[in-house]
Amino acid sequence: MPKTTAKAPSAADNRPVHEIRHRNIKATIWKNDTAKGPMFNVTVSRSYRNDLGEWHDSSSFGFSDLMNLAKALYDAHSAIANVIARERAAKTPDKSGLAKHD
Repeated sequence: MPKTTAKAPSAADNRPVHEIRHRNIKATIWKNDTAKGPMFNVTVSRSYRNDLGEWHDSSSFGFSDLMNLAKALYDAHSAIANVIARERAAKTPDKSGLAKHD
């Protein structure tokens, strides 16, 4: 019997659907296919330079970051809602009974 091994996900399999940036704030949208359909998650980070000039990311946000964070999350919500609406529209049959296509 041939030996089978599980295929490790490649970097291309684990790519974000979309990234939104507002100044030093980044919201990254991820799509995961589940048994109940696609699920979207958002991760957020703040980029900064340390005293040596090296770039780092943090999940901690200061007062001056909050409006950019709110805008990034609002835009992420809109982007996800648009994807969901397009996917539903593609599955909805038109009057002829055929599925709609872009």
